[in-house]
Amino acid sequence: MAKLVECVPNFSEGQRREVIEAIIDQARNTPGVTVLDHSSDPSHNRTVLTFVGEPQAVKQAAFACCAKAAELIDMERHRGGHPRVGATDVIPFIPVSNVTMEECVALAHELGAEIAEKLSIPVYFYEAAAKRPSMKALPDVRKGEYEGLKEAIKTPERAPDEGPQSMHPRAGATVVGARPFLVAFNINLSTSDVALAKHIAQSIRAAKGGYVHCRAIGLELEERGITQVSINMTDYTSTPLHRVFETIKSEAARYGVNVVGSEIIGLTPMQALLDAADFYLRLEGFKRDQVLEARLLGE
Repeated sequence: MAKLVECVPNFSEGQRREVIEAIIDQARNTPGVTVLDHSSDPSHNRTVLTFVGEPQAVKQAAFACCAKAAELIDMERHRGGHPRVGATDVIPFIPVSNVTMEECVALAHELGAEIAEKLSIPVYFYEAAAKRPSMKALPDVRKGEYEGLKEAIKTPERAPDEGPQSMHPRAGATVVGARPFLVAFNINLSTSDVALAKHIAQSIRAAKGGYVHCRAIGLELEERGITQVSINMTDYTSTPLHRVFETIKSEAARYGVNVVGSEIIGLTPMQALLDAADFYLRLEGFKRDQVLEARLLGE
């Protein structure tokens, strides 16, 4: 069987459709790569792209997308709700089949070196590909965001792993890594009080004593007049989506605020949704092979 790697690069553009399509086209036009999904959020001003293929083809597509983003996105003009450090903010590799995490780490290191050498963009490695414990977690790499990193990058503690010790004048910096599947899960609240959204996000965040494998921030969705708790679930098998959802709903209710909806950005493993269905439907003795599509696919 062929080796299969997933790549989920995030770009700091969620509003200009022509720019988004030009970046995605780089992956679409790479032989051996299949684009599975893309999602753009105008409030976050961010696009998440998902594609799969054999390792070297995926690396080639990731580089091409990064180069196009550096050409078309000017971080000096970028404004958006989501934390970011560059035009191509983050590029994670995820092992899918017949590929180890170690191979994805090697792929990340190869791509990072290529981005630094050919595009003169400083690169940080994170998660399994991290070369320094202090830079393993993505929020630690992004601390201060693009604006703050322009000065912090000059210090020994925040120096990049590859490339110049200064930000690219348009593209900023890029973070490259290897990790397991992650579920990007957002929960929207019926309030415009962003301080409350941030307070609730802090209550569930692992770093603040909340749920293990849960990273969360509070954001304002200005055009809708509401706020959002934006969550990265780094291990849904240990901390399921429904547990976090119920906690946020309970915390919001204390302040007379309701959950008005939730969303999953990009692709998610089927099991993450089956776990939620099992919880809310109070299913007894339910098994994965009772799902028609799973049975047909032989999963």
